[in-house]
Amino acid sequence: MNASRIDEPAALADLVDYQAGSVVSQALVKARTGTVTVFAFDAGEGLSEHEAPFDALLFAVEGRATVRVGSKDHAMSGGEIVRLPAGVPHAVQAVDQFKMLLIMIRDGESRSSDRRG
Repeated sequence: MNASRIDEPAALADLVDYQAGSVVSQALVKARTGTVTVFAFDAGEGLSEHEAPFDALLFAVEGRATVRVGSKDHAMSGGEIVRLPAGVPHAVQAVDQFKMLLIMIRDGESRSSDRRG
């Protein structure tokens, strides 16, 4: 998929394809101020627990996944959104095939000390 495809209206779910046994990602925007990336997870695949220095928004496009934020698991499905706060561990595990959009906001300095909700 060519990221320039989003210069015209496009169906979000069509911007990345599933691949058997894999997690596929496609960066749509890479800028100093943040990134926008679409992901496709095959059933049972995931991203292991990690932290990021900046806040992010995870928007579930289609399918179902368990998204852990801190110590809390969230059952998510298409159309739902959750904030991943800076400095808080998070992970994604696809229940079935799952697509998501991840929007990371960079403000020029680490936000890991700002854990307010």
